[in-house]
Amino acid sequence: MNSNTDSEVLIIGAGPAGLMLANILGMYGRSVTVLEARDELIDYPRGVGLDDESLRTIQTVGLVDTVLPHTAPQHIMRLVNGSGKTIMINNPQTQEFGWDRKHAFIQPEVDKALYEGLAQYSSINVHFGHLVEDVIEDASGVTAIARITNADGTESEARFSAQYLVGCEGGKSPTRKRMGVSFEGDSPSTRWLVVDVDNDPLGTPNVFLGADPKRPYVSIGLPHAVRRWEFMLHDGEDESVVTSEAWVAEMLKDHVPDPHNLSYIRRRVFTHHGRVAGSFRKGRQLIAGDAAHLMPVWMGQGWNSGMRDATNLGWKLTSVLTGTADEEILDTFTSERKDHAKAMVDLSMTLGSVIKLTNPFAVAARDAASSVLNLFPSAKSYFSDMRFKPMPRYTSGVLADPTTQTSGSAAAKLTSKLIPVLTANNKVSPVGVQFPQPRVNSVHGENQRLDDVIGNWWTVLVWGNDPKDVLPAHSIKALEALGAKLVAIVPETQRAWATEHMDKDVLVLGDHTGAFKKWFNERPTQMIFLRPDRFVAGACLHQHGPATLAAILDSMGSATDHSRAKPQDSALAL
Repeated sequence: MNSNTDSEVLIIGAGPAGLMLANILGMYGRSVTVLEARDELIDYPRGVGLDDESLRTIQTVGLVDTVLPHTAPQHIMRLVNGSGKTIMINNPQTQEFGWDRKHAFIQPEVDKALYEGLAQYSSINVHFGHLVEDVIEDASGVTAIARITNADGTESEARFSAQYLVGCEGGKSPTRKRMGVSFEGDSPSTRWLVVDVDNDPLGTPNVFLGADPKRPYVSIGLPHAVRRWEFMLHDGEDESVVTSEAWVAEMLKDHVPDPHNLSYIRRRVFTHHGRVAGSFRKGRQLIAGDAAHLMPVWMGQGWNSGMRDATNLGWKLTSVLTGTADEEILDTFTSERKDHAKAMVDLSMTLGSVIKLTNPFAVAARDAASSVLNLFPSAKSYFSDMRFKPMPRYTSGVLADPTTQTSGSAAAKLTSKLIPVLTANNKVSPVGVQFPQPRVNSVHGENQRLDDVIGNWWTVLVWGNDPKDVLPAHSIKALEALGAKLVAIVPETQRAWATEHMDKDVLVLGDHTGAFKKWFNERPTQMIFLRPDRFVAGACLHQHGPATLAAILDSMGSATDHSRAKPQDSALAL
């Protein structure tokens, strides 16, 4: 039996990246078909770390209340040497993006929440047991040919057509191979045994990375009373032997009082990979998640990087499908995501190298260096606050430079000679980075997270002013065509006045915590153009608003009429 089903986007793979991308597209009203070769979701633990960026995306698609019960916040990591002495503590305290920076989580339960969240969208269809064997692409779209094994053992073929296809099938991605792009990096030969047990026999709630030269290990406390251990394997240790209960019990004898009385979830050998695809797009086919990048487990960033991909790609696909942007915006998926994915791979590989040292001299040097560094508060906080983690900063893509209003790129520093810039406390550009998420008061409620109030599309944030008072009519018209929300942020003491006197179409937010005032006080950029993925596309003084908006729309190849909003419209010359 052959059938042909049409949708706007085909997603191959019902893993975390594919499920989140489907949720984002469903939220925007797009039609999506998800094809998964397996008969059901994977039900055993894999990823164990969920960060604040991912939880912010989960918040955006309205699933945070179903996900939080499967998480544990403030997941502290301790790197200890062979004597049990702490080399480094990683315990970031910030809630910059509205959530604790690090959480432990049970991936099967969170993935299940993402899958069940799709039920609210009539435009989303998920098909399990559909193995995509070929894809045909032409100028108008793509067609995936899937093989289905029926209940009676017979096989049938189904065809699914769409405008775009996103491969989220993991590291062996057939989509990536069809695209013919490189997958560069390393796959170290070091093998590790992962052991997951139920009814956690220890109960310690955090992560211990054991940099023991005799046999490096990991011990992780997870939600729902699950514990994970990982042990580095030596050459010659056979997989069939090391996965036996007897061998595992020998490994655990120094970790638990009774290693023979454990409830195992799984025992499995794996190797780490550090690879990034050369491009995340070719024509109408794209890749995301592990299909686009594989990274070692040390920073817990594999699952989170897939969330970042979905967050970046979902609104761009929507923009193309709705005619808000040209197809070329999809190329910015690679330019914005690839470098950060590689940075996370490199950091994870580096941390793994520190942990798995076995040479006595190298181990002694590492431990001595850590002892010295821990004497200096600034160095100690650098690791504790996780400031070594590279945060995404986009320098090319859907951006406008804050100094020159150049379209499609943004320098990391503010270099204008205007006095507000020269006197600023912080000359680091906020363009290309994720905007913070303080709590605010509004007519819709008090002490709410910013994203819950402003919605899930484009937003213009203006400190202290009515956006309609500081932007000309043609800019307001362009923003209306884009579907952007206009927001004024004022001290809480002024909120009642601003609500009464500002335009009725402007959302007034009260800064009752002072977080916004502190942020804007540091930077001479009182107008923020916020993308749907919460990254800053443009930041400027009010009179640079028209030119900045025009540059952002140009970077999208936007069909929105902004012909009058040109850089020369700016009243201030640099």
